[in-house]
Amino acid sequence: MRSRRTAAVLAVLGAGAALLWWAWGDTPQAVAAPPTAAPPSAPAVVADAPAPAPKARADDRSAARALWKQRLERARRTLDSYREATRYPHESRPLAEHPDQVHPNLPIATERPLREPGGPVIEGLTLRTTQERVYSQGDESVLFTVAAIDGEGRTLPLQVPRAMAHEGATGARPSRVAPMMVQFTDDGRSGDAVAGDNVLSFRLQPARDGFADLDGVIRVELALQSGEHSGYAFFDVIHSPGTPAVWGAVVREAVEAGSLNLYLPAQVMQPGRYVVTGRVDDADGRPLALLSFNDELGVGPVEFKLQLFGKLVRDMQPTFPLVLRDVDAFLLKPDTFPDRALMPRRIGQVHRTKAYPLVAFSPAEWTSEERNRYLTEYGKDVQEAEDHLKDLGSGP
Repeated sequence: MRSRRTAAVLAVLGAGAALLWWAWGDTPQAVAAPPTAAPPSAPAVVADAPAPAPKARADDRSAARALWKQRLERARRTLDSYREATRYPHESRPLAEHPDQVHPNLPIATERPLREPGGPVIEGLTLRTTQERVYSQGDESVLFTVAAIDGEGRTLPLQVPRAMAHEGATGARPSRVAPMMVQFTDDGRSGDAVAGDNVLSFRLQPARDGFADLDGVIRVELALQSGEHSGYAFFDVIHSPGTPAVWGAVVREAVEAGSLNLYLPAQVMQPGRYVVTGRVDDADGRPLALLSFNDELGVGPVEFKLQLFGKLVRDMQPTFPLVLRDVDAFLLKPDTFPDRALMPRRIGQVHRTKAYPLVAFSPAEWTSEERNRYLTEYGKDVQEAEDHLKDLGSGP
C-alpha cells in the first residue's frame, strides 16, 4: 500500500517537472541556478589599473616639488619675520616703528569741508583746525584754532559768531556742569599766534573755566561764518581733574644685564595698573626708542622702570649721551569712561644719560617662553617642508 502511494507521488512530481521544462523551453540551461559562494581556492580576480606612464609620474613629482618649495619659502619667511619682529621686548622698541608717537605733544591738525551739520559740501572751501591735545589733566590748558581755506590755499576771513563749552555726552547721565560761552579771537593774545592772520584761537583751561571737578568730556562747539557761507565745528577734550600719582625729582639710571634701565620715581596715591611711556633720542637728536612700563602697583613710593634694551642699542649705535623726553603716564580704569586717570605729562627733556661704550650692552636677542614656543613651532614648519623636498628627490 505504501509503495503505491510513493509511486503516485513520484508520478505527480515527474509530471510537474515536465510541465516546467515545456514552459521554459527545451534548453535546460535557461533555468537559472541558485547563486553559490565562490570556493576559497578561486577568489574573484580584479584587473589592475594600468601603470601610469613615466612622464605622468615625473609631472606629478615636479608639481609636488613646486608645491613644497612654495611652502618652504612661506615657512622660512614667517619664521624670519617673527624672529626679526621680536628681537627686542615689547617695552623697548625702535621709535621708527611708531611714527605717531615721535612727537606726542604736537597739535592735532585736521581739514574738512566747511558745512552745516547735514548740509551740502561747499566746493573749494575747507575748514582747517588744530587742537593742542585730546587729554588734559589738572591745571593743563588746551589751545584750539580754526581757519577757512580756499582752493588756492589762501586763508579767508572767518567769524565765530557763537561758541560754547559744555560737558560732552557720555551716556544717559545728565550734565553736572553749566555750559559757558567762549570766544575765539584773532588778536595775538591768549595763545593766538599772529594778530589779524584770519586764524582764530581759544585756550580752554578746565580748572579755571568751570570744569575743575569734571572727570569726563568737555565739548567746545562753534558756529562759523565765512562770507556768505556758514558752518559748524566742535572739539572734544577728555579731562582728568586730579592725579593718581605724583612724580619724584631725580631719575636713576643703571646698566643691568646688558641693558640701560631708567628708574623714574613717583608717589602712588591710587593703586592699580599704571602705563608709562617715554621717548629716547641720541645726542644728535635722532629718535631712538619708545620705552614703556605697564604693571600693577600699590600705594606708596615706586620707581617706574623704563628699559632701553641692550641689543637695540647695539643695532642702532646711537651717539651718547641719550635723552629721555616727553614722558606721559596714567592709571588704567577698566570698564569705565574715561578709561584713565592722568598723571601730569612731562614735556621735553626729562633726563640725560651718561655716556657708555657700545660694548657695555648685550648683543643677545630678547627671549621669553612665548617667543621660544613660537620660534619652535615655526621652525617645525620649515623642517617639515625641507623633509618633504628631500623625500621627493632632486628635480626642477
